[in-house]
Amino acid sequence: MVRSRRALIVIVDDDDGNVELVRRSLRRASIDNDIISFDNGADALEFLFGRGPQAQRLADGDPLVLLDINMPGIDGLEVLRRIKADPITQPIPVIMLTTTDDPRAINRCYELGCNVYITKPVGPDAFIDAIVKLGLFISVVSVPTETRRP
Repeated sequence: MVRSRRALIVIVDDDDGNVELVRRSLRRASIDNDIISFDNGADALEFLFGRGPQAQRLADGDPLVLLDINMPGIDGLEVLRRIKADPITQPIPVIMLTTTDDPRAINRCYELGCNVYITKPVGPDAFIDAIVKLGLFISVVSVPTETRRP
C-alpha cells in the first residue's frame, strides 16, 4: 500500500527572482508546505539522493520537484533523467516549470518521465497567476511516500 504525507516542495531554478516569486505565489495560494530551493542541478540531485548538507530535510516530507530546464552545469533535463532512472527516486513527482516552450523539449521531458510540464508566462502578473493555480493543484495532489528511504 502506498501511503501519502505532506509534500516537501523542492524548487530547482538558478534565477533567485523566480524562486522568490514561486515561494510568495504558493503562500498566496495558502500552500504552507515546507519549501527548499537549489540554484543548480548538482545540489538538487545530492539532496534528492539523500546526500549533502541538507539531506536531513528529506524527513520534512516527501519531495515534489518544481524543475527549470535552463541552468548552468547539470541542466533540468539531466536532473529529470537521473531522478527517473533510479528506482528509489523514480516515484518523485517532477513538475517542469520553465520558460522553454519548444515542443521538442516538452516531448523530451515527458519521455524522461516528468509528470507535468508548465511553461512560465513571461509577464509577472501572468506568472503569479500561473503559480497560484499550481498551488491549488499542489494542495490536492497526493505524493507517494518513499518507504525505502532511511
